[in-house]
Amino acid sequence: MNNLELEQHLNALLNVQAIKDYCPNGLQVEGKAEIHTVITGVTASQALIDHAIAANADAILVHHGYFWKGENEQVRGMKRRRLKALLSHDINLYAYHLPLDVAPVLGNNAQLAALLGINQLRPLEVGNAQSIPMWGELSEPLTGLQLSARLSEQLGSTIVQVSDTGPEFIRRVGLCTGGGQGYIELAAQQGMDAFISGEISEQTVHVAREYGVHFFAAGHHATERYGVKALGEWLASNHGLAVEFIDIDSPA
Repeated sequence: MNNLELEQHLNALLNVQAIKDYCPNGLQVEGKAEIHTVITGVTASQALIDHAIAANADAILVHHGYFWKGENEQVRGMKRRRLKALLSHDINLYAYHLPLDVAPVLGNNAQLAALLGINQLRPLEVGNAQSIPMWGELSEPLTGLQLSARLSEQLGSTIVQVSDTGPEFIRRVGLCTGGGQGYIELAAQQGMDAFISGEISEQTVHVAREYGVHFFAAGHHATERYGVKALGEWLASNHGLAVEFIDIDSPA
């Protein structure tokens, strides 16, 4: 497939034009025109680039790419090494941040919900079809300890759990993968029994306790593996590309 045609397919699938973001979504670094082999991963780290080079890949597809708003614009050090590696090997870099979080089927939130048995996912921000945080209902009520155990088993990560004052059984669950802990107050106000994100902040603990909501921090990386993996599988199934997901582990 042509590299610009691939970008058009992905942009349309993820409804990129409807979502404001902190970085450019789509083709961030242009490489060779024809794409046959794609490496997918959470973050466009040097380690992922090295895997792509070793695999003679034509493209890399990630959730966390480059050129974030407010970052230093100079091409030096780590940034220079990454860009040089991509350009010298003619590898395309595609990145989708918030569009991949909110995608209704292939997105990070949707994939995590499916993994945990959370059904009927819908926007947590009322009236916002592109709401980044979402919520749904567990297929069966779980205690806080049971949901924590399910998270740990499915994600293979260490779970930080705050549940001092939450209800005995959890049914309604809000979630926002990655660094979405700031939405916990909204989740509480919308009547959630629990809220799941990747990260936790100092104030998150107090909000959870004072609102009586279970909170689970399951890891930024761990909660965001599944959207880009599903997107790569979609490319392989629908466009015949050779796609491999590489999990560069991160404890964050």
